[in-house]
Amino acid sequence: MLKVFLIEDSALLQELLSGMLAELDGVEFCGCADGESEALTRMAQNPVDLVIIDIELKQGSGIGVLDALQTDSGLYGRPRKAVLTNYSHSTMRKRCERIGMDAFFDKSLQINQLIDYVVDAAREKRAS
Repeated sequence: MLKVFLIEDSALLQELLSGMLAELDGVEFCGCADGESEALTRMAQNPVDLVIIDIELKQGSGIGVLDALQTDSGLYGRPRKAVLTNYSHSTMRKRCERIGMDAFFDKSLQINQLIDYVVDAAREKRAS
């Protein structure tokens, strides 16, 4: 099973995405956090295979999460990092790429592509 964790400050999106992810074959939805500190604490306790990260959070930022995951793989493992944000301009994409982002999705336009990305990751995990 592909273990997926969601870092998102919108309760509505948490509910929507958690429901969608929980229904996917080969995916174990491991929960949500709405802030950087909570997310990092939970991922240190229970490493995951893929993390979906919003840039703007209630506490801290998705950039801080990406940076921590990039610099401390001993604590967090090496999960795939998918950014899901409203800040989808090229400057933000480039910044996220520099600190280890694997995929980048626009919240308002690319939820289906994000789900396809998760399905593909689960398929790859099963095949390996």
